[in-house]
Amino acid sequence: MINPNTVLKAYRNLEAKGLAAGRPGQGTFITATLSQAGLPELTGLRRALSGWVVSADAAGLDDSAIVALFSSVLRDFRERHDGSAGRLDAADGGEAEGVA
Repeated sequence: MINPNTVLKAYRNLEAKGLAAGRPGQGTFITATLSQAGLPELTGLRRALSGWVVSADAAGLDDSAIVALFSSVLRDFRERHDGSAGRLDAADGGEAEGVA
C-alpha cells in the first residue's frame, strides 16, 4: 500500500513544475509533458555520468553518498536556475535530505 502523503507530495511536485493541475472534486490531471532529449544526447550524458560515478567510487563514496552528492548538486542547480527549492523527499530519493 502506498502512503497517501507520498502520493500527495508527488502531486504537489508535479503541480509546482507545471506538469499537473488539480481540479476540485474531479482529481489531478496532467497538463504538460517533459521534453525528451534525443538518443545521441542521452548516450553522451550517460557516458559522462558513468565516468563521474567511477570517479566518485574511486574517491571512496558508497551508493548512498553518491546519490546524496548528486541530489545536492542538482538541488543547488535548480535553486540557482529557476529559484525552486527542488527538495527531494521520500517519493523521489529522500536519502539526500539534509545533505549540504
